[in-house]
Amino acid sequence: MAPEKDGQIGVAAKDVVNQLAVIIRTAQIHNPTNVAVLSSIEKFVSMLNRLIWEAGSVELELVGDYFYLNEDRVRFSVEYLLNFDFLQREFKGRSLGRVHFLCGLKPEDMQHFVAAFLAAPHRPDPFESLSHALEPVKCIEVGGLRRIAEEAEHDIRRTVKRTYFNAVSFSKGVMKKLRAGEKVNIRRAKRIVESMVDLLLQQEDLLLGMTAIKNYDDYTFHHSVNVSILSIALGQRLGLSKRALMELGMVALFHDIGKTEIPPEVLNKPSNFTDEEWRIVRRHPFWGVKAVFKMKGVDATTIRAAIVAYEHHIHHDKTGYPRVRRLSDLDLFSRIVSIADQYDGMTSSRVYARVPMSPDRALSLMMKRTGSQLDPLLMKFFINMVGFYPVGSLVVLDSKELAVVCGTNPAHPLRPKVLIITDPRGNKLQEPRMADLTLKNPQGEYSLSIVKSLDITRYRVNLAEYLL
Repeated sequence: MAPEKDGQIGVAAKDVVNQLAVIIRTAQIHNPTNVAVLSSIEKFVSMLNRLIWEAGSVELELVGDYFYLNEDRVRFSVEYLLNFDFLQREFKGRSLGRVHFLCGLKPEDMQHFVAAFLAAPHRPDPFESLSHALEPVKCIEVGGLRRIAEEAEHDIRRTVKRTYFNAVSFSKGVMKKLRAGEKVNIRRAKRIVESMVDLLLQQEDLLLGMTAIKNYDDYTFHHSVNVSILSIALGQRLGLSKRALMELGMVALFHDIGKTEIPPEVLNKPSNFTDEEWRIVRRHPFWGVKAVFKMKGVDATTIRAAIVAYEHHIHHDKTGYPRVRRLSDLDLFSRIVSIADQYDGMTSSRVYARVPMSPDRALSLMMKRTGSQLDPLLMKFFINMVGFYPVGSLVVLDSKELAVVCGTNPAHPLRPKVLIITDPRGNKLQEPRMADLTLKNPQGEYSLSIVKSLDITRYRVNLAEYLL
């Protein structure tokens, strides 16, 4: 898909989707001829006709979990989240993938559309019923929901894995070259980070899933990549531009670069540090600044990377390390990286902490640190991003089946995307299956719900088997 445009269509896209959702919601509550419905329709027609006049026609398409307007992905803000999620479910319930507005609309055209849309779910074939009912309306065409082939899904996962492990390999190479006093290829770093940004904007759940798969032997290198991915994801939730996400990804990738100066016998020590060893470890922010400036000439990104390398262990309340007498507000990127750094560190196996924390326990501990160590506002965005049950969590359902969380659901944080991996007796399924926790039975009750999360280390679940 083409990148989102900055013109009128790009700006108004989220309003088109939101207003269509408002129309459908209102019509489900009131009669389609109700004044509130007619008022919503008039507003939508006026809005859409301006776009049709500019572009010639307007096509709204649902692909996967995202809406596209004239092939540009629609970005939505938090206040529109529930309406976006509602309209997505309504489209899927009718197997409706596309609505093409070919020419200038009249309010009665949309009234006809709304009536056909509401009647469709009660027919044996909802989409065929909707399509047939709209035949008299010449300016509106509809298309079926596009099915993503398994091969395409496999290719996407392969691309995500390749991008992730390329970044890990690069991180290893950086550490090795800096220890040897060699130059680092910054251009390659930019290409890798750009790939991660592009993938995260399209496949956030898959890339975040990679950060949930931990590798004990290569903690240092995986950690740098995980912090970069988590930081980019948080920055995206904050509404940063792609250019800013690129810079954030770069500085996050190099946040711990000062650890190249820590002797390997200290860095990889399997027991607690002595006071002297701890003093050495706490020097890595200083060494990080020096290492950053050795890599390349001074520019805006270099300066930002040096700041983050120096500040990422200074807490929100100015405690932590290095200790400074006077310090203005911490850099935004430092505050973002600090959250990503703590979360990945706590949920990973390390030489001195072989058993990682569960994601939900790590979040609980981080919440207690909010306001002192961590920025309260950024933590709210981070929790909304990873959800109450982060990707990689092991949960038990009210059906007594075990499931792995494989995707978040911002509109329903307590109902993430899950992959059921056992039967009610605890027997491993040969073919794990996806479950939609937002589905309800005829009585209006949720068909499946999460009872509680479990400690994944006790159940010896291989996350890579399910998330890859």
